[in-house]
Amino acid sequence: MEDGFEVILLGVVFDPKKRRILIGRRENDPYIPKLTWCFPGGKVSQGDNLEKTLKEKIKEKTGLKVESLGAIFAKIYPEKKNLLAIYYLCEVIGGKEKAADDLVELKWVSPEDLEKHFTTSFHPHLKEYILNLK
Repeated sequence: MEDGFEVILLGVVFDPKKRRILIGRRENDPYIPKLTWCFPGGKVSQGDNLEKTLKEKIKEKTGLKVESLGAIFAKIYPEKKNLLAIYYLCEVIGGKEKAADDLVELKWVSPEDLEKHFTTSFHPHLKEYILNLK
């Protein structure tokens, strides 16, 4: 939908034992050209179950099975005004880690180092939430 509004679901996949968050590297993002590292997830279609779709997208892109702990943040990107991102806190419950689909690499990073991997806007409220994860 060129003129429509799109919604993406993103998983802040957190490992509470290691205090690390999973991010994936993309190349040539069709929506936000400057995007490199991102949280795993994907688009949702009208009528889809949000958490079920989120889990499917994360498994598809990372090989990991996750449990959603609920929505934690939402924003519209300054780089793309018709894109709403809904962020969910997730934990890994199984699977075998492997970058797939549009992700070329996966990396576990500390909450403190997360922002320096991102080339797009990183909302201060999301940053604060992530820094306070225990």
